[in-house]
Amino acid sequence: MQIHRLPAFSDNYIFVLHDLEHNIAAVVDPADPKPVLKKLEELDVELVAIFNTHHHSDHVGGNRRLLQEFPQAVVYGGERDRGRIPQQHYFLKDGDQVSFGNRTATIFFVPGHTHAHIAYYFPPISANEPGDLFCGDTLFAGGCGRLFEGTPSQMVTSLSKFRTLPEHTQVWCAHEYTLKNLEFALTVDPGNSYLKNRYLQVREARTQLQPTIPSDIGTEKMTNPFLRWDQPELIAATDSNDSVQCFARLRGMKDQF
Repeated sequence: MQIHRLPAFSDNYIFVLHDLEHNIAAVVDPADPKPVLKKLEELDVELVAIFNTHHHSDHVGGNRRLLQEFPQAVVYGGERDRGRIPQQHYFLKDGDQVSFGNRTATIFFVPGHTHAHIAYYFPPISANEPGDLFCGDTLFAGGCGRLFEGTPSQMVTSLSKFRTLPEHTQVWCAHEYTLKNLEFALTVDPGNSYLKNRYLQVREARTQLQPTIPSDIGTEKMTNPFLRWDQPELIAATDSNDSVQCFARLRGMKDQF
C-alpha cells in the first residue's frame, strides 16, 4: 500500500492510499476534492473507499464531490457520527475491522476532540515494516487535538491506546502543526534533549517548506507532552501527578499559548 500525502488549505493533509496489486485507491479525510481527483487521475486508479475520522468540514468536505465521480465508493466513519458525515455508508465502533486491498485496519474509538472520533490502524504486514495510524485530529506530531466535544478523561483514554502501539508505527495526522506544537512543548519540558533536537530538525524542515508528517509513535512518546502525562517533568510542570488533571492542565496551557 503506497500512501500519498496531499496538502490542502493552509495546513491540512489528505492521504490517498493506493493498492498497486488491485489498482484501487482509498482516501482518508478528504478535506478538498480537487487534489484528490488530481492524484487519482495521475495514478489512473479507481476510488473505492473514503475513510473519515470525524465530522468536521475540513475532513469530510470532499465526500460528495468524490462520490459524484466515483459513485461506487463507500464512506466509512464512526457510528456516533451518524447524520454528521456526508453520504456515510458504514458506522464503525471500537474494535471493528475494515479491509482495503491486502491490508486490514483496526478501528479505535478515540473521543476527545469530538465525541465520535475514530482512528484507523493498519498493522504491518511483516516485522520489517511499520504499521500506519491515521488518527485525524486526536494525536498530532508534538501535540493533540483541542477538546471541542470530549473531556480530558476521554482524551487520556484515547491517547493511551496509541501509546501501546509499536514504536515504529507511522503517525499520519491531519494537520501540519508540528513546529508550533514543539514550541509549546519546550515551555513545559525544557530539559528534554530529544525534544530539543526534534525542534531543531522540524524548524529546519519547515524553513524549507518540507512536511513533518508522518511522525512515529516512538518519537511522540519521547517528545510529545500530551503522551507524557505520567513523566516527572510534566508532573512538575502541571503540579499534578493525577494523569487526567495533568493532561487537562497541559491542554489548558496549550490553548492559551
